[in-house]
Amino acid sequence: MSDRTAALDSVIFGIDIQSGDIRGDSPSYALVVFDGEELERDVVSYRKLRRRIEQEAPAIVATDNMYELAENKDALVHFLGWLPTETRLVQVTGAEQPETLSRVASRHGVPYGKAPMKEAEAAARLAAANVGHEVTAFTDTTEIKVSRGRSTGSGGWSEDRFTRRIHGSVKRRAREIGSTLSDAGLDFEREVTEKYGGFSNAIFTVEGTPADIPVSNERSGDVRVELNRVRRDGIEFKPLAKRRDRVIVGIDPGTTTAAAVVGLEGELLDVMSTRTADTAAVIEWIIERGRPILVAADVEPMPNTVEKIRRSFDAAGWVPPRDLPVDVKKHRTREEGYDNDHERDAIAAAFGAFDDHRDQFERIAAKVPPRQDLGLVIERVVADEESVEAVLTDLSEDETEDEDEHEHTERELTAEERRIRRLETQVERLQSYVDSLEETVEQKDETLDEYERRLTSEKKQERRKARERREVTRLERENARLKRELDTKDEQIEGLEGKLERLKTLWKLDHSNFADVSEKKAGLVPVKVIEQFTMGAIEEAHESFGLAEDDIILLRDASGAGQSTAERLARVEPRLVLRTGQLSDMADAVLFENDIPVAPAELVTVQEVDELAVAREREVEDAIEDWHERARERKRQQRTELVDRLISEHRADRPD
Repeated sequence: MSDRTAALDSVIFGIDIQSGDIRGDSPSYALVVFDGEELERDVVSYRKLRRRIEQEAPAIVATDNMYELAENKDALVHFLGWLPTETRLVQVTGAEQPETLSRVASRHGVPYGKAPMKEAEAAARLAAANVGHEVTAFTDTTEIKVSRGRSTGSGGWSEDRFTRRIHGSVKRRAREIGSTLSDAGLDFEREVTEKYGGFSNAIFTVEGTPADIPVSNERSGDVRVELNRVRRDGIEFKPLAKRRDRVIVGIDPGTTTAAAVVGLEGELLDVMSTRTADTAAVIEWIIERGRPILVAADVEPMPNTVEKIRRSFDAAGWVPPRDLPVDVKKHRTREEGYDNDHERDAIAAAFGAFDDHRDQFERIAAKVPPRQDLGLVIERVVADEESVEAVLTDLSEDETEDEDEHEHTERELTAEERRIRRLETQVERLQSYVDSLEETVEQKDETLDEYERRLTSEKKQERRKARERREVTRLERENARLKRELDTKDEQIEGLEGKLERLKTLWKLDHSNFADVSEKKAGLVPVKVIEQFTMGAIEEAHESFGLAEDDIILLRDASGAGQSTAERLARVEPRLVLRTGQLSDMADAVLFENDIPVAPAELVTVQEVDELAVAREREVEDAIEDWHERARERKRQQRTELVDRLISEHRADRPD
């Protein structure tokens, strides 16, 4: 148990559930009020307990289970917000994973009994010895809101004058509060909402607790002032004894330096990282959080910066057998919160040192009496390499001599106080070291500023070059696309030019009265070729070279056409249709009914060049005349068949 002064500056409330449950009706509490010397015991209701806390504002409300005061997390946050600003809620059994009260009391030499009043007393005594964790849901930042104290509706005067008066009052009060905060030397930020005549509200974000701020809640006339501490993301635990505890420190040096502080039971107490602080600032940060007995690194061998910090504390060093792999670091720190990889590496180094010494710590704890300072024994065994027995013998002799020589100054003669004196010597040495380093701080800052300016300039140039590269790449892609389009257009032009020449030739054949038609071509007629007797082939031919009345059409494959296809060809009204293969009966009937001459392609000599074809006029006329003769015979035969059918039907209908 850590030594303290004979009497505390303020009282501590130790509490434990006497009967009932906070989730039920009317729970009662065993209350022990402890001022360092005297104890006051009482059994109170929940309402009376809160009334006494509000009236007496104890320094600490100590309990072994924070959920004896609140039924759930939300209710606990509400309770923490209600507590007087100078009162802290302390869970003496630990943080997220508390131990049993009996075990904690035994370790620190505090009387313990199972009765609620005994447990309340144990909680009060442990809190007085700086054992336990403060439970907090709020940061050390306070928000002051200055707003309208009444509605801006009609106030007896004209509404505009009334509104202007209220907003003016809010603005004046906001200025007064800003001046008060500045005079008190408090850092703050202000946000205002301007309205007609002044401010509708002003919000001050102040670095400090409500107890540090010379402004209080008020509501007077036109203005209302409210102070609210800024909420954390969840419930957090802060150990009471930071500087008194022995700790393990992990360091990750570099451009960004990180440090992690771990307790002797393996719990992470704090972690930080910085790019601007030098070694002296890191050492000062560590001093504020504990007394290192082990300084650890995550790489082997130990970096010079870590070694320098280790020597400043006269602590033992620890490095892994080989550099810790990243996956091991991630796994070991998976349940801890950190902001970057540097903090993760520092935490992993501290945890590695703890894991390596865990068994040793447990063996030492088993040999140390309850009232003896376990941290001091571990420090001397680990850092000074003494045996547990030798340390205990030495401490016992020191305590006996101190009691004989200084009967009335027990606190100054304890091992704790002697350790404090040694630390003061170390602090003096560190202060000298800090003074020597402060001379170079300004130069380092200037160098850092210059590097940052150069880095900013390089980044601007790199961004400009990147934009230029992106633009060049875009233009190259666009140029390649245009080249591909040009090649495609050239191919299309070549194809169209060839087709145009063929169409010109075909046109000349179709207009033989032009003077440029040679005698060699006299007696020839153009023939337009359709590959298949289908709707698609007819449309394709029409789009390519046009189908017109009195054309000579050659069907390369006349089979398969139906009625609609034949009707489409009949609408062209060709002069002659030459077929290769047999027409379907349906197509033949449609063409015959529309008086479209059809002849086998073998009857006419057709000469083809690419998509163009010509035939002899004389053979075409002969084929047409042949079709007309066959058409007349076909019509005569149809009439004969019709007469025979009518006679047969007449005979069938005549009665016998």
